[in-house]
Amino acid sequence: MGVVTCDLCDAHPDAVRVLDLALHDYGGRRAFAGTVSTVLALEDNSRVREAVAEPGAGRVLVVDGGGSTRRAMLGDQLAAQATANGWVGVIVHGVIRDSEAIGRMDLGVKALGTVPLKTEKRGQGVRDVPVSFGGLTLRPGDWLAADADGVIVADHALV
Repeated sequence: MGVVTCDLCDAHPDAVRVLDLALHDYGGRRAFAGTVSTVLALEDNSRVREAVAEPGAGRVLVVDGGGSTRRAMLGDQLAAQATANGWVGVIVHGVIRDSEAIGRMDLGVKALGTVPLKTEKRGQGVRDVPVSFGGLTLRPGDWLAADADGVIVADHALV
């Protein structure tokens, strides 16, 4: 996909909202766009596991892990499942693990960083609720585009 966030910002200045957060690229797909689905959970990726087990249908999973750097919200097994099920990307307001393996997958992944420690599975968290970080509120059904220059969000698809 020819997603270029700079061009979209130039073409649609009144439609885009820019995520004000320095995220790192980890996935093998550097540019991606799709409809947003969300997970809100702190240091428990049970809801992430549920989401990626479902058909992604070209969606982007936005995980608000509260910015925690203590436990990885995504690892290679969940990333592989997301890829197999048609998710195009995962944005993590938190950290991931297995970054080298994830880097070989056709999945866009952006996160604050990495940590080797997995989460405890306590069944906590909620799905498809508005999440707020990086100066934005991202809602299920929003459209998100990401590339090397950043992440933008709009109320509807821009391409």
